[in-house]
Formats: sequence, C-alpha cells, structure tokens
Amino acid sequence: MRLSQKKAAFQNQVLTRFDLFKSLFLTLPFQRVRHTGTLLPFFTTHCEQGVEKHQTPERIIDSFFDQYEQYVQEDDRLDLLFRIVQYVERQVVLFDAVEDSAFKSVGKSDETGGLDSILGATQSNPQTRKQVINRLKEMSVRLVLTAHPTQFYPGPVLSIINDLIEVLKKNDIPKIHLLLQQLGKTPFINKLKPTPVDEAASLAWYLENVFYKVASDIQARIDDELELSTKELDHLIELGFWPGGDRDGNPNVTWESTKKVATLLRTILFRCYYRDFRVVKRRITFRGVESYMEKLQELFYDNSFNPVENPVDETEKILENLTAIIRVLREDHDGLFVEIVEDLKRKVLTFGCYFTTLDIRQDSSVLRQTFNWLLENYPAETGISLAEIGDSEEAKEQHIKFTEHNLALNESAEPLVEDTLKVIQLIKQIQQSGSERAVQRFIISNCQQASDILGLMQLFLWQGWKKEDLTMDFVPLFETVDDLKHAADVMRSLYSNEVYARHLKKRGNKQTIMLGFSDSTKDGGYLMANWSIYKAKIELTAISREYDVDLIFFDGRGGPPARGGGKTQRFYASMGKEIENNHIQLTIQGQTISSQYGSLDSARYNIEQLIQAGLVSDLQQKVGDTLTPKQKDVIDQMAAESHHKFLELRHHPQFLQYLETLSPLKALSSINISSRPMKRNSGKELRLEDLRAISFVTAWSQLKQNIPGFFGVGTALQWAEDNNLWSYVKNLYETSGMFNTVIDNCMMSMTKSNFHITAYLKDDPEFGEFWTLLKEEFDLTKSYLMKLTGMEELMENYPVERASILEREKIILPLLIIQHYAIRLLEKQAVKDEKTETYQKLIGRTIYGVVNAGRNLA
Repeated sequence: MRLSQKKAAFQNQVLTRFDLFKSLFLTLPFQRVRHTGTLLPFFTTHCEQGVEKHQTPERIIDSFFDQYEQYVQEDDRLDLLFRIVQYVERQVVLFDAVEDSAFKSVGKSDETGGLDSILGATQSNPQTRKQVINRLKEMSVRLVLTAHPTQFYPGPVLSIINDLIEVLKKNDIPKIHLLLQQLGKTPFINKLKPTPVDEAASLAWYLENVFYKVASDIQARIDDELELSTKELDHLIELGFWPGGDRDGNPNVTWESTKKVATLLRTILFRCYYRDFRVVKRRITFRGVESYMEKLQELFYDNSFNPVENPVDETEKILENLTAIIRVLREDHDGLFVEIVEDLKRKVLTFGCYFTTLDIRQDSSVLRQTFNWLLENYPAETGISLAEIGDSEEAKEQHIKFTEHNLALNESAEPLVEDTLKVIQLIKQIQQSGSERAVQRFIISNCQQASDILGLMQLFLWQGWKKEDLTMDFVPLFETVDDLKHAADVMRSLYSNEVYARHLKKRGNKQTIMLGFSDSTKDGGYLMANWSIYKAKIELTAISREYDVDLIFFDGRGGPPARGGGKTQRFYASMGKEIENNHIQLTIQGQTISSQYGSLDSARYNIEQLIQAGLVSDLQQKVGDTLTPKQKDVIDQMAAESHHKFLELRHHPQFLQYLETLSPLKALSSINISSRPMKRNSGKELRLEDLRAISFVTAWSQLKQNIPGFFGVGTALQWAEDNNLWSYVKNLYETSGMFNTVIDNCMMSMTKSNFHITAYLKDDPEFGEFWTLLKEEFDLTKSYLMKLTGMEELMENYPVERASILEREKIILPLLIIQHYAIRLLEKQAVKDEKTETYQKLIGRTIYGVVNAGRNLA
C-alpha cells in the first residue's frame, strides 16, 4: 500500500469514524454530559487560538470563562474543568478503540512484509526453508511485562476497550452506545495506591486475554507451515514478568508479595487451561478417553479453584494425558476434534505451570549490604573479613570462595537484607511449583563490577543452595554511560572466574546481559545513549565469542524513543555481524503494552514483527548493518558533541528548577499510579541522579518538549557538516538500519513536541532564556533532520503514525492547558488553601489523559 493510500485509509477508517462515533457521547443519558460535550469544541478552539497567540494558560482559561456568565464562581469553573478532563479521557479511549479496530485495514508503515514473506519463501525454496528452521531452533523472543508507572488504564477500562474494538469492527451502533455508557460510569483512577500484587493482577489481564491465545496461535502457524512439532520450538515465544519481583527502589515489593504473585500467575494460567478444557470436554465424548479426561478434570479444577500452599509442577502429567487422548482420537475416532486437544497441548508446552518467568531484580548496593551483613554476623562460616577486603574489587573477588552454608537471619537484619535472603530461599519453592522456568533470573541493577554478580552467587550458596543444583541465571544490568563503558571489562573478569565459568557451562553456556536505555538517556542524552548501548553490544559480543559464551541481550526499553522505544523491530533487524542477536528480549511497559499488545490483532502483528526481525538479522543481513571503522568514528564524534551539549543543559542552574516549577513532576509522586516511588531516596531533596528516568521523561512529555528524545542531535549534525563529514552522515542514514532508526525515532519524539504551548515563556523574566535555549536546539535539530532525510515534514515516511499523533495531540490540548493553568496557579500561590488539594487532583487527572493519549510518552 502506497503512502498516499495509507493516509487516505487512515482518514476514512479512523479519523472519519472517530468523528462519527464521538457524536454518540452527546446522546449518553448522563447528567450534564450533553452540556460538557457541547462546550468542549468551543473550549478546544479557544485553547488552539490562545496557543497560536502565545498566551499564558491563565489568560486562555480566564478569557474563556469570561464569555459565560454562569462561570463566575471558582467552584463552578473547577467543576467544568474536571468534567472536561473526564470527557476527554473517554474520547481518548474511543480513539484507541477506533484505531485498533482498523488495524488490519489501515496497515502499518513498515513495508517489511513481516513473517508472511519469510514463511512464503520457505514454501518455494528448500534451502531457505532449512535456514529458517535452523534459525528458529536457536532463537527466541521474550517479552517482559513490567509494572513501571505508565499504564493508567485500570483493568475494567481495558476490558471495555477490548469489547469496543470488536463491536467497532462490526459497526454495531447499539452495542457501541451501551459500551460508551459503561465507559461513562467506570472510574479511570485508583482511589488507593496499588500494591505490587494489584499491579500484577492488572497486567495479568494481558496474559489471560491476549498473550495466552496469541502466543499459541503464532506457534501453531509456524509449526504447521514448517511441519515442526511445538516441542522443537517451545522456547521461541517466551514471556517475562516484573511485578512482584522487581524490588529495585521499591520497598513495597517483599518476599511475601513475590510469593503471592507467583501463586497468582499459576492460578490464572490453570483457569485459562480449565476454560479450554471445558471446550474439549464438550466435544470429546467418545469411549477410550474417560480415565484421561477425569485426571485432567481434577488437575485443572483443583489447581484453578482449590490451590494448595506448596503446589508441584504438573506439566508432564498434563502432557501425558493430553498425548494419550490425541493417540486415542487418531487411532479409534478418525482424528475427530483432535485439533482442539492439540491446541491445549501446545499451550501447556508453551506455558507449563508457570505462565511467565518471574524475574527478580535488586540494586547492587542492597546486595552488597546483604553480603556485608552476613560477613559481620558469620565471620567464621563465611571465612571473609570485611577489614581485609576494604574497597578493593580485586580483594573481594579473591575472597569469594563459593562456600556452601545455610546461614540464618536474626533480628539485627535490616528489612532489605531480610527480604533479599528470604526471596533467595523462596525461589527454590517457586521452581518446585512451576519448574525452573517459573523464576530463573536474578537481575543486578546498577551493576558496576564482577563482584556484584559473584557476590550474589555466593549469597545463594549461603542460603542452602548447592553449586551443582544452582538453577539460576545471574544477569548484570548496565545502565549509565559510564557503566556501559566498563561493561566489557566486568564481563571479562566474570568469564575468567573458574567457578562462574563452570556455573555458566551447567546453564548451557548462556549469559544474559541487560542494558538499560532509560538511565543512559537521562545520563548522556539521546544520541549518546543509543550509541553507548550499540558500542557496548559490539564489545560484549566480541568478549563473549572469545570465551565461547552464547550471549543474550535483554534490553530495558521504555515506551518512548527517549527510553529505547519507538520502532524497536527495526533495531533488531539491523544489528549486523558484530552484535549477537540470536535472542530478542525486551521490557514492555505502560502504554506500550496497551498500544502494541492490547488487542489480539496488534499483539499478533508485533510479536510476528520481532520474530521476523530476528530471522532477517541473520538470513538477510545488509552490508550497511555492520558499520565500518570510519562510520563508527563519525558516530562516536557526533555522540561526543551531543553528549557535551546535553551535559551543558543538565548542569544549567535552572535545569531541575524549570522542570519542578513548570511540569507536573511533583504531582507524579502523589497520584495513585504505581507502588513504586517517583525517585530513589524518596525522603530527601530532589537530585537528578535519584530521579527515575520514567518520571524524568514523563515530566518533559507533559510540557510537550520531549527534551530526552532529541536534545543534542541538531548540534551533533551541525558539527558533522562543519567538519566536512556530512557525506558520511548521509551515507549512514541511507545504509545503516541502526542509524536510520535512531533518526526516525528522534523525529517521532519531535512530532510529539509542541513548543507553541509554552511559547509564552519566551518573555518570562525567570525562565525565558532557558526556554529559548531548548527551543533553539529543537529548531536546529528539525532543520538538520529535514536536510538529512530530504523530507518536508517530520515523519513524512510514516503518514499513518504522524496522522495518529497529530489527532491525539489535538484531543488532549485542553488537558495540557488545564494542567499548566493549575500548576502555575499553585506555583504563584494564587489558590486559596482549601482549594490546593482540588487543583492538585486536577493536575493528576490531566496526567492520566495525556499519557494515555500518547501511548508511548512515558
């Protein structure tokens, strides 16, 4: 489909239908809805005109209310503003549903052909078929759902969206009207701050309603087309899970919540199995299968509704009975209904008794604290003296002897120490109930040295684990620019440790390394973050190949390009020969979950795209995907220039003050969106290094400035031109998939920016100069991106995504004006004390709507 056709399809299938269905809101039988819906277009137009004139939010809103005599009182004004926010929130939901319902007819902009083209080629070319089969047997795609605070739709709203998508596909007006009524009465916010278990239950909605079916369908399709058994590819699609296991900076995650989440995941899975089994039971009514059916009935029912305290892994027993049923059907009943039994068997092979692997994550400082506590309390058993080690990394590595003990806790242990040791003990119990795939990875955040990993391994051995039965993978997470620079040295030290090398061998000689985009962007800026991670991947691949280790990169990606999001599939399709890419693993969080995996169609498309990317990166590598030394040098110098520009901004005396004063940064810590604090060291004064990358990026996106997604890129491109390197940059954009994707994702960030909204700050006596500094880099970057790409507008090559972004920005403009209005009134102390909390709530509500509309803003 040509770009013009895509744009026309989007206009007809999404924008026009949205306008039509939007009018249904006015017919809803709710008090004052018609009045709010009637006023909203006038309010939106008034906001647009005010922004064009560079008016302050106060001027825009006050002048609007001046037109209406009934809005003289502050309470009446606030009431209408809240109702506008609620109305717009529901318009965003409708737009999501309309867009998702048109997913197949509108198509996507990436003309890769997807998995269809590769599977199609295997039918006519035996050699390609053999290559694809061999590649699929060695590769895997793992999507890891995280509980980061960027998913603002509660479970009931997600269910409504899902149902709306289906009735919108059929243009069923009565049902659409009923669902909009339900939407109007369904709360969009949590009254209480969610617990880690609440977050797990919320995300489990996707496991149960989307991934359970889609993963099996894709597996079935590949099995059928390539005539393979699921057992041969049972690791192709994997799921990971962080809620309840990710305790880094979240004191609310404890070993008890980890246990509850593991139990929850197992129970939900068995209920999925039980639902499918009921279909099997209705159809398989033949002789010869009675005993097998009875055993399965008991297994599925008891594990769904009568779970025991310490369950065991029932996978083999389930498979044994399903296999027996399939055999009887084929031998005695002409294979009647065998496909529904095979479908259930395929799901059991894919999900076992665990559903999704629960990852455990903790910061290296907590693990060191736990290690030191055991040394202080058990000097004889550990045989290590803290005084002897001191601050020496070399001494610590030498003193870790991997001795085996079962060292008990006592009352002197700090809560984090107690949690660390108890969760290490709990892991063994979880593995017994769902196999080692239920929980097999411990991720060390802020990993800076080999002893961080070796020390954790020793902690396991001091808690009753045996070296011969240590069924765990230890995963270092390198995040900051500096940590990425030293990552290769850390891994060399680790690989050369004899005990660790033997452990790796027992684990299939596989080493997972996690690389974090979020903190590296906050630390070094957009271009430096992307380049630092790419360079680290090259260096880590080289060292792993030297030690004959099968390297698995696990990418900590957020939703927006500023945190590694955007067009991730294209990154994986263009890794080149110097970067290991057998396994694709990435975090999926917040709006990325709902936008890319919220419906069956979109989830199927995006998982297939990732599988296709893994195949293409090996089978159809382009010459330009492996960078030449000169190209690396050019990007390296550009990244350095960009980094320097970003650091100048970070060290500007007004940097944090600007963000705290003008954005809803303070409000992020008070709204009930996550069990996790907005920043580390939450009781202390705000420091940039403590601020979580999600809060950092979200604050800039609410200002519509998206600084982490572009700042410094224009300066880098200008430097390249001034130093006669422009031809190299042009060549990079045309030949390197990695560089092309970095640039395209940067354009996405900029398309979601709108400096007109804050243009009134240009003449502000306090922040005018700082705002101008940001705007000048935006303009510089835009002009150089147009020059580099030959485009006349940002995202010209992606008309559907561009049109979607612009429509969403139009929908939420009133929310942004209301938000900035409330923030400025509170900052100026122009609000009566008794109204302070009301204005804070108003800010919180607008944050929800803006992030939900952006889909990958936070």
